[in-house]
Amino acid sequence: MQNKGLNWRKIRSHIMVFDASLAIIIFLIMAIGIVTLYSAGINFPGRVEDQLRNILISFIVMWVMASIPPQTLMRFAIPIYTFGVALLIAVAVFGMVKKGARRWLNVGVTIQPSEMMKIATPLMLAWYFQKRESTLGWRDFIVAAVILFIPVGLIARQPDLGTALLVVAAGFSVIFLAGLSWRVLIGLVLAVALSIPIIWPMLHGYQRDRVMTMIDPTTDPLGKGFHIIQSTIAVGSGGITGKGWLKGTQTHLEFVPEHTTDFIFAVYSEEFGFIGNSILVLLYLLLIIRGLMIAANAPTLFARLMAGSVTMIFFTYAFVNMGMVSGIVPVVGVPLPFMSYGGTALLTLGMGAGILMSVQRNRKLVQT
Repeated sequence: MQNKGLNWRKIRSHIMVFDASLAIIIFLIMAIGIVTLYSAGINFPGRVEDQLRNILISFIVMWVMASIPPQTLMRFAIPIYTFGVALLIAVAVFGMVKKGARRWLNVGVTIQPSEMMKIATPLMLAWYFQKRESTLGWRDFIVAAVILFIPVGLIARQPDLGTALLVVAAGFSVIFLAGLSWRVLIGLVLAVALSIPIIWPMLHGYQRDRVMTMIDPTTDPLGKGFHIIQSTIAVGSGGITGKGWLKGTQTHLEFVPEHTTDFIFAVYSEEFGFIGNSILVLLYLLLIIRGLMIAANAPTLFARLMAGSVTMIFFTYAFVNMGMVSGIVPVVGVPLPFMSYGGTALLTLGMGAGILMSVQRNRKLVQT
């Protein structure tokens, strides 16, 4: 009888791998996303059904990743990172070009290798710092910077500034959490600020236009500034309580661009107003707080760095998307996490959430 009870506990531990708090928060954000997508995609039949399928796949991926112990994941860090960089090089050589950007590979199906680097890069950096934990020195941070900027350089060259920004955020968070000095961090910020006159001419024309449009979108209200102007009108017109579900005029009159993907926050803001926004921001804060709690209690340096990096990915996604829709950061094509329509980003986010759950689950197993 005792053996049967023990076997049942083992089986249950393999099935119940989700962290309840994290899963509930993500489910609530996804539920809000589906309700908003129904309104935003009312003229795009099949979007809600496709997104429900994407959510199901993301939860399956989340479960798989949550079932893999961090020490097992650590063994695959080098192969995954190397494979990802190889795919980015393949994109640079013979990738598909769409709308002036070379970001995709056709391998029977069309894939965007840069997406996997959001997980592969911090995974590799966390592995490196775990291996160097006992002898960590300033040279290791230089090596880590090289590991980070190889994929970032290849992604920026495509060009894909939004994804490059997310990979930088994910990778740099690992470097910072590994023990990067505040003095070095402040020095890097000053160096970047001083190098803006050098970097500015190196940017693509459309990238410079996005920055200038963010500063003053009214200089080209029917052209480059149209997206920001219409999205900020939608956000502001929601008022305190919003216009009501399915009653967003900016959306249904097709003024808000990409309103099922990158600009879905504008749809939500118009229909649910300041109160709805407050609830959504609270859910994202709870998501980030839960991620930080898991990172703080991680049993190893590798697990702590990966959990912290995934949490930073969630924060960067949410902050940049809400910022660009509100007109306070340039438009860089970053989706709103667990809300925007699309399978690739949802898959990456599901993997990240699964890693957090794996770290939390294995902390419990270590304690028991």
